[in-house]
Amino acid sequence: MSTVLTWQISSDSSDATERIGAELGARLRGGEVIELLSDLGGGKTTLVRGIARGAGSHDNVASPSFTISREYQAGDLTLHHYDFYRLGEGGLMNQELADVLDDPQAVVIVEWAKIVDQVLPPDRVLIKIEAIDENKRRLHFSAPQHLAYLKSEPA
Repeated sequence: MSTVLTWQISSDSSDATERIGAELGARLRGGEVIELLSDLGGGKTTLVRGIARGAGSHDNVASPSFTISREYQAGDLTLHHYDFYRLGEGGLMNQELADVLDDPQAVVIVEWAKIVDQVLPPDRVLIKIEAIDENKRRLHFSAPQHLAYLKSEPA
């Protein structure tokens, strides 16, 4: 098992959370899998908006809560953003997700991943967004050593 890196960054606004996402997005190479954990309204879509922008996407980023998935083009990369909150079981999404995970030009971002956990690789990035108050967030990152290039130092 590889060494796991952990770090945290504090955010005092949604703009700051988006900037943190942009820093992460600028480091993406393709093939990364990112799992987001937070309560409803915790800032996951705001972070993804930043990730997409940082990766070079000009697409309008919106929550996939009702559509289950959204795609964003970012240069040579395709960001696949999944939200499985409303699913009772993975079903066909397991196969769709497995197909996307085989694409080296894909970046997969998953919310409410427990439903498809058996399909996701164990060496994924985990970002837990902790709400401190209405505007402040603390983002806890955990990533395998081979993804150390994603690590950002607190500003």
